[in-house]
Amino acid sequence: MSYVLLFSVFIIATCGLVYELIAGSLASYLLGDSITQFSTVIGCYLFSMGIGSFLSRYIRRNLIGVFVQVELLIGLVGGFSAAILFLSFEYVASFRTLLYSMVSITGTLVGLEIPLMMRILKSHFEFSDLVSKIFTFDYIGALFASLLFPLLLVPHLGLVRTAFLFGILNVLTGIWTLYLFEKEIPWLRTMKLAMLVGLLSLLAGFVYSDRILSFAETASYPDKVIYSKYSKYQRIVLTKANDDFRLFLNGNLQFSSRDEYRYHEALVHFGMSGIKNPKRVLVLGGGDGLAVREILKYHTVEEIILVDLDPEITNLFSRHEALTALNEKSLLSPKLKIINEDAFLWLKENKTKFDFVAVDFPDPSNYSVGKLYTNSFYRLLKNAISENGIGVIQSTSPYVAKKTFWCVDNTLKSVGFTTLPYHVYVPAFGDWGYILISNSKFSIPNEFPENLKYINADIAKTLAIFPNDMIVSSKEVNKLNNQVLVRLFEEEWEEYTH
Repeated sequence: MSYVLLFSVFIIATCGLVYELIAGSLASYLLGDSITQFSTVIGCYLFSMGIGSFLSRYIRRNLIGVFVQVELLIGLVGGFSAAILFLSFEYVASFRTLLYSMVSITGTLVGLEIPLMMRILKSHFEFSDLVSKIFTFDYIGALFASLLFPLLLVPHLGLVRTAFLFGILNVLTGIWTLYLFEKEIPWLRTMKLAMLVGLLSLLAGFVYSDRILSFAETASYPDKVIYSKYSKYQRIVLTKANDDFRLFLNGNLQFSSRDEYRYHEALVHFGMSGIKNPKRVLVLGGGDGLAVREILKYHTVEEIILVDLDPEITNLFSRHEALTALNEKSLLSPKLKIINEDAFLWLKENKTKFDFVAVDFPDPSNYSVGKLYTNSFYRLLKNAISENGIGVIQSTSPYVAKKTFWCVDNTLKSVGFTTLPYHVYVPAFGDWGYILISNSKFSIPNEFPENLKYINADIAKTLAIFPNDMIVSSKEVNKLNNQVLVRLFEEEWEEYTH
């Protein structure tokens, strides 16, 4: 019996850390700035665990019965947490209050578990042996959860179903504790009934997780959601309204099919048309294949390397009929090689020089993306561009986030690039900015591929002209150890949206 209860410590430790990771992940998905969200959620959770541990001293009777009740409460609160937070995001005025309230309640209950279990087991082991065994199983459970969460749980179950699964495990831990000590627990029939109701509720939530999430996404997205999935790296949502497809990553719009041609023509042709007979091209990000579609309009191109972290994106845009029609099956081109790796790590190992490089990463809304806008990354990028080559960086809105935009420009200049900032109006986004980079002075091209929908020689002459309200004086450089760009981006976009 003693070792069965020690195994319970392993289970509850795993569950406790999973709830913490779910709360941090969900907060970063919905609120952005992953380091801030994880830091504050973990801090709040650990503080609450301390409160729970302190409160356990006041529980002097019926320790086993209280432990079972705690398992039921943790299972219900933790199990339903992700579903409640997703469903309430669009409707609750103070979402952060709800988030941290649920984190605090879960943390307090989790903080009660280990002290109660130690007191239950104290008659079975010597004190030093008991402490050693309890914390050994506790830490092993934490390690197990930290590995299981990113590798299996999020990509295969998603946050909502994962929360319900571990809520079920908490309740099952309470149920087998009931049966191990049924002679020592008052109100046994009532407890059994409560555990059964709790278990059935969580099982129903687990089974209907997809419907719950679909309902939440219906409120979050104005158009019909036709595809949604958690990958190892992000939440992918595709919506459709009439003939307009929109891709969202972690809730942020990536493109609208009605006007994406403006964005991608400006991204590719403004720079690439200035290169004589480009042959070797690199695309970083851009797993939707829309930049590759534009690159393939240059018949001299012999090889395109696409480096995108998430295979779920490149697979989706290689197979979905409507999306392959949009990108004109560019991801299936024999000229293209797709590499699903971290672009930072890939560039470190790269020895090839490219005639043109298109950097099409999401905006620097968190530190994992922000590292791809640092001077460290741009030094690696400089080594990948041939002597007469040209590159382009998508650089967010110079109207909404002007400090962010010019910080990117400063960072590129700091590693020795010659830069040419320019911007384009894209209806789905507003005024959007790019920065052209080269190792020498660049001249705006006069000729472009035929049959482009937007860009031409006359339009090109206007793109590098900025009005006064898009220009700020800034000397800040985004470095890997400070990531000032993420702070600027968060501040400017939050001010604009509120």
